Amino acid sequence: MVTPVPSAVERAAAALARLRHARLLHPAGRTFAAEVLIWGTSGPPTGVPLLDRPGRWPATVRLSKGVPTPGGWPDVLGVAVRLHRDPEPPVDLLVSSSGAAPVLRNLPLPRRRFTGTYTSIMPFRAGARRLFLAALADPDSPDLGRSLAGVDAAVAADEPRLVLAVASAVGPWRPFGEVRLDGRRGAPEDAALAFDPVGNVPPGLRLAGPLARLRDAGYRGSRRGRGVGLSRGARSG
Repeated sequence: MVTPVPSAVERAAAALARLRHARLLHPAGRTFAAEVLIWGTSGPPTGVPLLDRPGRWPATVRLSKGVPTPGGWPDVLGVAVRLHRDPEPPVDLLVSSSGAAPVLRNLPLPRRRFTGTYTSIMPFRAGARRLFLAALADPDSPDLGRSLAGVDAAVAADEPRLVLAVASAVGPWRPFGEVRLDGRRGAPEDAALAFDPVGNVPPGLRLAGPLARLRDAGYRGSRRGRGVGLSRGARSG
């Protein structure tokens, strides 16, 4: 059954994306080839196989600005990671610039630099537990800079890394893997890339509640408005 509010959000998102000929959210970004290495959750397991068990996957990563503001002005920055798990469906992890502390990890915070803390903002459900996911700065990694051009330069010069971590609503971040950025993908591939942060969550996790439905509707409308579909094997949410 299609409820009125998500349906209206999807139509509005499609109209706005069609009008701007680009993504509704985070229209300006750079897409890179990457590799995701999972070494497993430290401490008690989460019960989510993708977080708890070692693994290695090729990935596609997009770093982006939310509005976007000019140059190095503050903006809500984003990191989107797609794990390619053929023949299994892909997994999409989308995180936004936020704070690391419990009182800040569910708030999007504008920031000038791409090196910093990114969180899922919305919690996931793993059974009866609530978990947040994050991409954290690696202190031994090259700085990603203050602009998308700076991100390009950092990736061209080296292989910057982000640390993947999980936490409860009030617990500390527990690293479980890393993302290593490689060469930049072209503008056509960036334009055609479509993420599904609700349907392509890691198996064992789910986004629930009215905000998840609205987010799903917004992303579906944005994809429809700019005329792109999900990658082969992706779930529709």
